[in-house]
Amino acid sequence: MSRKYTVASLVAALAAALFVTSLPADAVAQKRKSVLEGQPAVRERKLLVKKRFEVTPLFESSMNADFKHTLSFGLKAEYHLSDMFSIGGLGAYGIALNTGLTTRIADTLPASPTPGDPTPSREQFEQHLNEMTTHGAIYGSITPWYGKLAAFGAAFVNFDFYFQGGLAVASLTNECCTFATDSMPGGDPAQGIPGDDDPNNDPALNDGLKLGLYLGGGIHVFLNDYIALDFTVRDYIFNDNPSGLDFDADQAVEDEDNRFLNHLDLGVGVSIFLPTKIKRTR
Repeated sequence: MSRKYTVASLVAALAAALFVTSLPADAVAQKRKSVLEGQPAVRERKLLVKKRFEVTPLFESSMNADFKHTLSFGLKAEYHLSDMFSIGGLGAYGIALNTGLTTRIADTLPASPTPGDPTPSREQFEQHLNEMTTHGAIYGSITPWYGKLAAFGAAFVNFDFYFQGGLAVASLTNECCTFATDSMPGGDPAQGIPGDDDPNNDPALNDGLKLGLYLGGGIHVFLNDYIALDFTVRDYIFNDNPSGLDFDADQAVEDEDNRFLNHLDLGVGVSIFLPTKIKRTR
């Protein structure tokens, strides 16, 4: 009797095991729900930017200017829709300084133009140059990486990397021209009016409002929960002719002398995040 009972128990156990193993994999998985399901990736993580306004007084310095180096001061305002996405804008105004290249070129130029010589006078060269003192951008931003830095295993600071893209705007100016200019650069072939073949006395045609593309990237280094150092590289890309002279060598200064150029700036600022109190993940 006991042996029959044991055999019956074994048969029942084997039948139950076969039934369980025959169940679909997803049905078994549903019964084994992970304790981490629905939980945040990092517990008690500081949400340093999510749903906060960022206001940043900033300083910028041009990096690749050919003739006029620009030092600018401005302001950036940004709203962070989430930890990753934000929208914002910035504006800056500065002063222009001659680059070393401009000084070297100017020192070699004659005081007055020589008939038949394509070399501009020093006055013609300097007054055709333009400068980008007022500029700005509106953009969207993505912040894909964040983390924590440690110095000597003692001082810890939070940081994040961001990338920006949008619309650039700049107001360019020049000093042209106190010398006599050609009223019709290049002449008018349709009316049989020849040009004077001297592009150095043509208007510069490199000032005014410019629209283009804006690209940027940078890093926030948080000093506390609401103040961070902001280091950025910004690129304002638009049509420009920095020299204001005859770039394509067709004996006239025209719109065709403009090129789609990068205007790189290195920026630093102090970002203030509002509200100052942060939230944390669960």
